[in-house]
Amino acid sequence: MRKDIFSYLKIFSAIFLFSTTVGGLALATPAEDAELKKLDKIEQELELQRDWAKYRWGKASSECYQNYWVNYCLRSARADYRKEIDPISEQERALHEVQRNLRKSIKDQDDQKRIAERASPEKVAERVDNQREFDEKQKAAAARAADLEQRRKDAPKRAQENKAGTQLD
Repeated sequence: MRKDIFSYLKIFSAIFLFSTTVGGLALATPAEDAELKKLDKIEQELELQRDWAKYRWGKASSECYQNYWVNYCLRSARADYRKEIDPISEQERALHEVQRNLRKSIKDQDDQKRIAERASPEKVAERVDNQREFDEKQKAAAARAADLEQRRKDAPKRAQENKAGTQLD
């Protein structure tokens, strides 16, 4: 099963690299998304294999303390663990490389799509309208602030006028 996964990854990475270099820029397809999900499942399988190898190593290590030759037993248990874990690590590295390339490709395609949408005439017109509305609101806020400041300056004068106008003789 491990060799199947590894050969699958090699074939897929070759196809993926060929399609990205030759095919140019295309939109992210459902096939790419499905392929990413497949790769995630393979990654989960590799994680499970790694966990089981770690479990077996932990069990063998704990059993070594029951023996007289503890260090020899621990070394051999560690060697067995390395024999089991090294192919899994190699497969994970290859898998992660393919996943990185696929995710980068999808991200680049999404970025290109967003750039194209941003450059569309409708979006440009919308941004111009938004900027104009923002400038108008800023001018209105500045006018209100100036009016309020003028009222504050005139407050003592108005208070004096009010006081003078309401006095009874």
